[in-house]
Amino acid sequence: MLVLGLESSCDETAAAIVDDAGRVRADVVHSQVRLHAQYGGVVPELASRDHLRNVGPVVHAALAQAGVDLTDVDGVAVTHRPGLIGALLVGVEAAKGLAWAARKPLVGVDHLMGHLLAVFLQRDGREAAPPSFPFVCLLASGGHTAIYRVDAPYAEAVMELGATRDDAAGEAFDKVAKLLGLGYPGGPAIERAAQGGDPSRVKILAPMAHSGSLEMSFSGVKTQVARLVARDGLPADQDARDVCASFQAAVTGVLVAKTIDAALEQRVDTVVLGGGVAANQELRRRARELGATRGLRVSVPAIASCTDNGAMVAYAGALRLVRGERDGWDLTAHNRTSLARVTRKGRGRR
Repeated sequence: MLVLGLESSCDETAAAIVDDAGRVRADVVHSQVRLHAQYGGVVPELASRDHLRNVGPVVHAALAQAGVDLTDVDGVAVTHRPGLIGALLVGVEAAKGLAWAARKPLVGVDHLMGHLLAVFLQRDGREAAPPSFPFVCLLASGGHTAIYRVDAPYAEAVMELGATRDDAAGEAFDKVAKLLGLGYPGGPAIERAAQGGDPSRVKILAPMAHSGSLEMSFSGVKTQVARLVARDGLPADQDARDVCASFQAAVTGVLVAKTIDAALEQRVDTVVLGGGVAANQELRRRARELGATRGLRVSVPAIASCTDNGAMVAYAGALRLVRGERDGWDLTAHNRTSLARVTRKGRGRR
């Protein structure tokens, strides 16, 4: 089964052609980084307008890259939740038009399901050994940070074990990079600046590191950096590298420790990383090292599968189509995930 997948939940306009075995035939992503960089973050209205301009060309490019026509695909999948409503609507309405015109079935995909299953994508002809179910997955991105138990590739088989009480890990990277004058997006900027830095030289406490819970919080670690800058001024050269290294170590350390703890609590022997923050090399290294010491297999997607892309949407949609699932023309956008949530937002005792 060959599926066209569309992704427009935030600031990437993406389209891909993928089969139900996860083989990526085409994957085209138009990034809006340059558009939003001057604002230090995504401006929703600008994102929606840019999706409108680029969704058509991106779809045409994906079909051409795969060497197929719209009539050759067996279905159209589109991210319809969660995300920026205006941005999502562009993708949803484009997918409806394509599916209706080509008389193909339409399926909506939860963006988080796409990230949870991105590890199964086979890129560039390389057949990576996929993880086996069940597994524990850390999903960390600019808008979402949670740990899930995944028993099967379907939403009803996914259980949240713990999540952030406030900000997402990726959002913390973006805000800290802005505080330090490193630009946007913050994740790659901090990772580059942290190279050659000494994480022990600047004291940044890891958030909720000893809470005995799988819940997380990343608002406080941003506050620590803000206070440091307010007290000592904007760090430069080696000082800046040390601050970035310390911040990165604090965040990735907590993410990895809680994910490994979750796998051990669930008696699951496989850990998967997903989401844009999973592209961070320090996070990947720490996960592999700690996983190995605990006898766990750590499976990490290709970098292209971590950031928002149409391939993960196409694959998750293909699995829905294989099950005989279809959505109607009343499919619409939602800003909340369909996955059950257990972590309550905000401070205080649970």
